[in-house]
Amino acid sequence: MAKIVFGLVWFIAAACIVFIVSLPINLQTHLIAGTIVLLIMILLKLFKSEGTWRLVALAFGTAIVLRYVYWRTTSTLPPVNQLENFIPGLLLYLAEMYSVFMLFLSLFIVARPLPSRPPQPVDEGDLPSVDVFIPSYNEDPVLLADTIAAAMALDYPADRLTVWLLDDGGTDQKRNSENVIEAQVAEARRTNLQKLCAELGARYLTRARNEHAKAGNLNNGLDHSTSDLIAVFDADHAPARSFLRETVGYFNEDKRLFLVQTPHFFLNPDPLERNLKTFEKMPSENEMFYGVIQRGLDKWNAAFFCGSAAVLRREALQESNGFSGISITEDCETAIELHSRGWNSVYVDKPLIAGLQPATFASFIGQRSRWAQGMMQILRFRFPLLKRGLSFPQRLCYMSSTLFWLFPFPRTVFLFAPLFYLFLDLQIFTASGGEFLAYTLSYMAVNLMMQNYLYGSFRWPWISELYEYIQTVHLLPAVISVALNPRKPTFKVTAKDETITTSRLSELSRPFFVIFGVLVIGVFVTVWRIYAEPYKADVTFVVGAWNLLNLVMAGAALGVVAERRERAATRRVQINRRCEFGAGDIWVPATIEDVSVNGARVRVSGQGALASVDTGQASIRFTPHWSTEPEILPVIIRNKDREGDAVAIGCSFVRMQTVHHRMIADLIFANADQWTHFQASRRRNPGVLLGTAWFLRLALYQTIRGITYLFRRGDPAVGVPAQAKGARS
Repeated sequence: MAKIVFGLVWFIAAACIVFIVSLPINLQTHLIAGTIVLLIMILLKLFKSEGTWRLVALAFGTAIVLRYVYWRTTSTLPPVNQLENFIPGLLLYLAEMYSVFMLFLSLFIVARPLPSRPPQPVDEGDLPSVDVFIPSYNEDPVLLADTIAAAMALDYPADRLTVWLLDDGGTDQKRNSENVIEAQVAEARRTNLQKLCAELGARYLTRARNEHAKAGNLNNGLDHSTSDLIAVFDADHAPARSFLRETVGYFNEDKRLFLVQTPHFFLNPDPLERNLKTFEKMPSENEMFYGVIQRGLDKWNAAFFCGSAAVLRREALQESNGFSGISITEDCETAIELHSRGWNSVYVDKPLIAGLQPATFASFIGQRSRWAQGMMQILRFRFPLLKRGLSFPQRLCYMSSTLFWLFPFPRTVFLFAPLFYLFLDLQIFTASGGEFLAYTLSYMAVNLMMQNYLYGSFRWPWISELYEYIQTVHLLPAVISVALNPRKPTFKVTAKDETITTSRLSELSRPFFVIFGVLVIGVFVTVWRIYAEPYKADVTFVVGAWNLLNLVMAGAALGVVAERRERAATRRVQINRRCEFGAGDIWVPATIEDVSVNGARVRVSGQGALASVDTGQASIRFTPHWSTEPEILPVIIRNKDREGDAVAIGCSFVRMQTVHHRMIADLIFANADQWTHFQASRRRNPGVLLGTAWFLRLALYQTIRGITYLFRRGDPAVGVPAQAKGARS
């Protein structure tokens, strides 16, 4: 009975909203109503932004969005008999409806996301056995050594933990290749990694052939292992010591749990963060997904496997014949299959690994192209909306995750729609300038407020639009390709451990300058048309403003593809670790202030004994978490800076023995709290107005910087990354 009453209430509420939305009101009344709603949302944001009040504000915003949809549908489409206007007008309308549909899906998923819940403690005797899989293809052995060392140092009983390096770079197929050089490289790799694993205490495993890419590699690991749970880490994803302690307990609470997923935290900035210098002060792109969206998915039992930083139940994987490999995004595909079989998932909202992400724009686009194509394959072959076994909320969640990657289509339409009018005088939006301003501006303002309610300090205004724009230019052909031939895409390794030694334009930058130039011409055409056709000045002004907004976005993108020189692949991590610093026979107390995978900064206070030591070999002595006795890590002094009575020493690590990998991993990766603190330090909500002002300043500066790079470098292909090694992600 209660369900019937609840459903009836929702039906009546929906009917009332439809009635209000479709009321025939004049332009002035709509403008007043939109302004009132916007003010209400702002006031609620200032004073009552959580709980029920948050939902009330979102409901007000939804009413304005629906009002806009009603107006667009009933009053603005060109006549069907004018095909030159109707076809582009319909494309623009469909692009807008896609955006509205995705907004409503987002509201359903993240309007009230689920907070992370800690697992119940598990007695030592009840801890399940765990196999740790580290799939690898062509990564540098030093990178692999750090990840394996961090995995071996996990705080877990040694008799219940087995670490596996799953090497797809040393397969029999590669070792017997007709290409002699490739065969020799594979043979040497296999020998070296076998030795590395033996020294670190891990197990090395390869296979006969490179079939089904990462999914096939993981399934080969399943065939050769026996533990209850499987932890998966990408080759560049090193876990904190507490990773298993904070994840395996959930499996004892729910016997139908197949997945515990944790966030991906990255030590280095992506191309946008590096080139725009936002890494330390603005939340990363992935934080919106892991900080809000995954928690929303978790509420509906739809948090999915992200390929790494996760623990899975072997029993569930065996039921589905292992990791799915029809698409090139085996992680999400595997989750869909297991959710449809009645298995559950949990998302833990705490970064427990640290990894690397693509540093160059080309590698970034390569990674996103694979994600987009893989999701399109899932949409084609698995189609979540009709997938048997999924609950209705799960269907909507997976549809949201897959349909998101269609964004290149509407982004392209929004980019060029104003030019249809400015250059060709096509009437694709039949409305006066006043109507356009009243309805569209209120819709855009309310939309920005709703985004701010949903994502707040996790995503600043206009940054999502910039990320989508910089991907659209190159993802559009990739998505079209997989739509025409769903089985064509193949798994490609993402280059990660990259160093850019020359400031340069990306080799993929040319289309962005062409688009920017076309939009600049559109600005001049706007001015000319306002002068030459004053009777249409209101419409021309509005369309010109739209084109100018696109120009601002395109200018910011020029800064993204103008790649800054940066020698270090990873940023230094701030720590405060007591140690002893030694040079020759002299040992003095010191503090390790920051550390990266390549070196550290050590502060020595008032030590005249080291005054004569400027460069050369030295040592750091400290007690790792996995030991009760201090260990010695050799370093090379690179520089010294006197700061009052203290001396700050910059040094590089020297990996001479296997234990040195373990010590470096202990310094960087052991403490998970440092990642949480770093994320918290850059999470703040500037609000819509301040965030917009900040973005406009950023776009202006980056436009100038991008154009400067163009004239200084000439050829966009000038300058290449000095180092690029692959990592699967």
